[in-house]
Amino acid sequence: MFTLAAVMAGSYLLGSIPFGYLAGQIAGIDVRKTGSGNIGATNVVRVLGKRYGYPVFVLDFLKGLGAVKLSMLIATPAQPDWASPEMFRILAALCSVIGHSFPPWLKFKGGKGVATSGGALFGLVPQATVIGLAIWLLVFWLTRYVSLASVLTAVALPLVIFIINWRGETETRPVFYASLCIAAVVIWRHRSNLSRLIRGREPRFTGK
Repeated sequence: MFTLAAVMAGSYLLGSIPFGYLAGQIAGIDVRKTGSGNIGATNVVRVLGKRYGYPVFVLDFLKGLGAVKLSMLIATPAQPDWASPEMFRILAALCSVIGHSFPPWLKFKGGKGVATSGGALFGLVPQATVIGLAIWLLVFWLTRYVSLASVLTAVALPLVIFIINWRGETETRPVFYASLCIAAVVIWRHRSNLSRLIRGREPRFTGK
């Protein structure tokens, strides 16, 4: 039990590293006070440009992926009787996304979890995540709305994972349920974007 708790706490702390905020500090700008006020990669690109925004996206992605991979390194030798290695991976993925979205260092006001969710799900179900990336790129290409692409991908991914399960692939039901939880976090964090989309006030992405 202690090992699983340590993995969950470590994954949360790893996910809570605010790379977007730190990039702003390096550039001398508080990204929380400019643009959308979010510390995620999209706002960093808008405020600081691709030079800062793209590395932030990669680092946020690696937080989720790293949490899953590290949990496997810990779970395999531990071989607990009361929790499978799969459960270690799933809880690590969830905790990393929660850490990114609600970091204690920034009064629990973090990013929207898209990049970190992508990394976490890639660690769990790489095939489904690649399909999710294709959905995201298609929606973004058609609309130029990052938020809409992110929300629709969050909605679609659990369905993709369910279909893969139904076809008899290696993923299990707990991964499907985990994807639903991650989708819920991402959609909840985008609620202000959804409100602006409904009112026609959501800015389209242009970047620098």
